[in-house]
Amino acid sequence: MRNAWRCLMLLVSVTSFGASASGNTPEQNYILKCSGCHTMDGSGSIAGGIPPLPGYLGAFMADTEGRIYLMNVPGVASSGLSHQELATLMNYLNNKWGDPEHAKPYTRNEVANILDKPLADVVKYRRDIVAKFHREGIETGSYPWP
Repeated sequence: MRNAWRCLMLLVSVTSFGASASGNTPEQNYILKCSGCHTMDGSGSIAGGIPPLPGYLGAFMADTEGRIYLMNVPGVASSGLSHQELATLMNYLNNKWGDPEHAKPYTRNEVANILDKPLADVVKYRRDIVAKFHREGIETGSYPWP
């Protein structure tokens, strides 16, 4: 019984820590909220259906629909981060792996406006963006989901 209680207390403390990212740096938020799927180096997992960020994020950041998509990625939309934390995190990632010269930074208001209108089908939305990018000769990284 005592071990079960300790496990429960550990679970509560870990859950509480993960639920609030307030005060973290963008790098810490990436580690806590994104690296589990995209890995520490942003390479993602083709087998897991997680596209790489380096070399491809910039195209999405520079495109209106791409920006909407990024905010609706399940891990982003359900991250528990505030609108300002999400804007700061995405701008950090764009500086690290994107194309900051061609993509304006997210603002808290832009993130709030996007998240106020969630996408019904984020996978279909991404497919449509990727098709548009391919017509324009823009690479988007591997994404095996049908």
